[in-house]
Amino acid sequence: MGMAFSFFSVVVLMLVVYLGAGVAGWHYLFGVIIPYAAIVIFLAGMAYRVIKWGRVPVPFRIPTTAGQQKSLPWIKASTFDNPSSTAGVVGRMALEVLFFRSLLRNTRMELHRGPRLAYHWEKWLWLGGLMFHWSFLLIFLRHLRFFTEPVPAFVSWLEGIDGFFRFGLQGLYITDIVIVVAVTYLFLRRVVIPQVRYISLPADYFPLFLILGIAGTGILMRYFFRVDITAVKELTTGLVTFRPRVPAGIGVLFYIHLFLVCTLGAYFPFSKLVHMGGIFLSPTRNLPNDSRARRHINPWNYPVKVHTYEEYEEEFREKMKMAGLPVEKV
Repeated sequence: MGMAFSFFSVVVLMLVVYLGAGVAGWHYLFGVIIPYAAIVIFLAGMAYRVIKWGRVPVPFRIPTTAGQQKSLPWIKASTFDNPSSTAGVVGRMALEVLFFRSLLRNTRMELHRGPRLAYHWEKWLWLGGLMFHWSFLLIFLRHLRFFTEPVPAFVSWLEGIDGFFRFGLQGLYITDIVIVVAVTYLFLRRVVIPQVRYISLPADYFPLFLILGIAGTGILMRYFFRVDITAVKELTTGLVTFRPRVPAGIGVLFYIHLFLVCTLGAYFPFSKLVHMGGIFLSPTRNLPNDSRARRHINPWNYPVKVHTYEEYEEEFREKMKMAGLPVEKV
């Protein structure tokens, strides 16, 4: 039910734009008002989440460790799995954000006849996640050509490498194929594996269908149903410079694509996708494990009246003697 609900939700979003094509002023609504509203919701939502995370007290060092901690000089410490310095934390975060190092080391447990436990390396989940995130990033960077003038050199360089292969007379972007394959794999994994399907919610399926819709409409515009690129760039540069203007003749397919992108942006801060920012604020990842080298005192501690052992013994000395308990003062 969750999968069906998410799928039809994305279909409804696409139909809203398609059916609204005959309404007066719909170009300005879907080309200007909704993109600006999505940006405001995204920025406000991300700011709210970051401030909320930042206000959570972290009085202790609680990094997730998976290796030898730095201790005696003759014991080899694990630099990235158990970092004890800021440089080690930066290296660990870089490996996690760029290459999903912890997911690469993930294993899956299975119970076989015997009974016998077997552990399998979950390399396909790591590969699918890596393909999806990197292709999404490259596609995002490629789209900067619609918002900048002149186009940065690195964007043109990325386009040249990404579009090395040819599809007819135009370049075939490798990332277009990779992102569809990766998202399809992540979707099928949730459907095929019973344990994953059991814990999957509409919030897990909806972003997948939404991204598939964005990628699908983008591919259709790129290779099958051409749109006026000059008019599209005129619209996007007008949005960036806060001088919005909606040129004629862009086509409804572009507005469907843009509306799905706006939906993803507005939905982002309130979904599981917000882990993009949350990973940098996770105390299990961004703290060095130096508890043996430094004494960490809880900064939220406030002075309280304590009952020391000397005071305790002074109060109960006679009773402790009668009970046969040792005392420091006779």
